[in-house]
Amino acid sequence: MLPDIRCIIIDDEPKAIELLQERLNILFPNILIAGVFTDWRKGLEMLRNDTVDLLFLDVSMPEKSGIDFLKLFPSIPFQVIFVTAHSEFALQAIKFSAAGYVLKPVDDYELSFAVNKALENLKGTGSNQKAHHQAATNNSVKIGIPNVKGIDYLNAEDILYFESVNKYTKVVTKDTSIMSSYNLGEFKKVINEKDFYQVHRSYIVNIHHIKRYEIAGVVTMADNMQIPVSKNIRTDFVNMFNTINRTAGFKQKDE
Repeated sequence: MLPDIRCIIIDDEPKAIELLQERLNILFPNILIAGVFTDWRKGLEMLRNDTVDLLFLDVSMPEKSGIDFLKLFPSIPFQVIFVTAHSEFALQAIKFSAAGYVLKPVDDYELSFAVNKALENLKGTGSNQKAHHQAATNNSVKIGIPNVKGIDYLNAEDILYFESVNKYTKVVTKDTSIMSSYNLGEFKKVINEKDFYQVHRSYIVNIHHIKRYEIAGVVTMADNMQIPVSKNIRTDFVNMFNTINRTAGFKQKDE
């Protein structure tokens, strides 16, 4: 356990705060609850004037949502865990690099998973969140995969492709696959376009895991999955792909 971890709770429901305090005191007695606030303004004041490592934040609050609250910070120098009854904001939470998204009523397992994730992040940065956000720009950046029970975090470089399945999205790595209740368009908003490419209305692929391209319009991925490439983007796709890879007979732009 990390020493001297200070957290605050912002939630407009006093009963929700009381229940969360109770669970935290039992599960993580070494974490100091430095403040609890039903008014987001008072919580904002403490975050701006005191040292806080971890923020537990409700999404739906009067006047200002938890998402809008975080937009008040040009950079976020603390870990964030959303604790809310609203599952539909999970993907927006990912954009703020939230350590967790715990649904009410709070489940001990989901809360522990989120808090341990936040502690792991703090341990890796020594509470220096600037370093944490710099790390998020390199190849170890994580993408959150929201599902009915929470958010699974995957290293972006481990993801082979996203596949649209009805209104859901299957996220595939070499070792596993996860089904998310979010559609493919929502994931397109958070991926790095330098690493991922939408080759078909139902597929976004990680270009670093492509093994082969067939001139008929099919790419073979690292797991041997064959994915169609839409006819209207094949030329652009091949040209883009060849700018980052050496292909015999293809003239590089700098040559």
